[in-house]
Amino acid sequence: MPLIRTADAIRSMEIRGAGRIARAAAGALRDHAEATETADRVAFQKEMNRAAALLRSTRPTAVSLPNAIHIVMRGLEDADSAEDARGIIQRNADAFIRSSKEAVAMIATIGANQIRDGDVILTHCNSEAALACIIGAKQQGKEIEVYATEVRPWNQGLLTIEVLNQHEIPTHYIVDSAVRIFMHEIDCVITGADAVCSDGSVINKIGTSQIALAAHEARTRMVVAAETYKFAPRTLAGHTIPIEERPGSEVLSDEAARKLPYVRVRNPVFDVTPAAYIDGIVTETGLIPPSYAPFIIRDHLGWDLPMIADDTT
Repeated sequence: MPLIRTADAIRSMEIRGAGRIARAAAGALRDHAEATETADRVAFQKEMNRAAALLRSTRPTAVSLPNAIHIVMRGLEDADSAEDARGIIQRNADAFIRSSKEAVAMIATIGANQIRDGDVILTHCNSEAALACIIGAKQQGKEIEVYATEVRPWNQGLLTIEVLNQHEIPTHYIVDSAVRIFMHEIDCVITGADAVCSDGSVINKIGTSQIALAAHEARTRMVVAAETYKFAPRTLAGHTIPIEERPGSEVLSDEAARKLPYVRVRNPVFDVTPAAYIDGIVTETGLIPPSYAPFIIRDHLGWDLPMIADDTT
């Protein structure tokens, strides 16, 4: 998919899900590098930096996107020639896409082990990693049942129940606001994450924090499934992650809005779940407590404070 087409698909939510967005961006940079035919090293680097900036601007909250771009572009400034730079991007992109898929497979195994035979699970939104855990439990032969939320206003829950149905997993489809009334039937909540902050808090689809609060009240386990590239290095230096707010027309049609001139529709896409409401984060490196997030950033992702301070991406 051409660069601009990929950027538009990410921005318009044609491509959804933090992992899918990250892999799409990595692939777009690789393909753009192959299509950029200049033999001038400086011109090539300038063009790739422009391409990276375009992709980075599409979704401000999902940390997987800038992290993937950072990984793919790593080492570009050390290239001796345009051809060398092109090869660096191609190798980095292919390695990232491969490791991203391997991470989901590992999370599926680790997360499935958190699910007991007979458990009733609640999931929210359409998380590739969270679904992998649930499907992994089913493949282990466990009898499980799932509650899946609708996920307004984009109804990503429809995608989730289609996948669960394909795997013959008994599923209840509920509106978002019904979570608390059913929480007493839930043994474990499993969601994905668009970003994990250094304090262990998790940014995920709007409604996640309310689900976590209801789970905390009911003393129900709250587990987050997240690849390590969803951890947010810049939060270690005190930076905050902007919460994307999308057009009100996704909630109320423009025609209806014109009849309500004193009404402003607010449409935040994500919210923040405090670490205190999370029992564990399943990563490809293992199950960790939220308090371990800084060590993932430092030891696994290889970031330290000087690097974060110097990073302009």
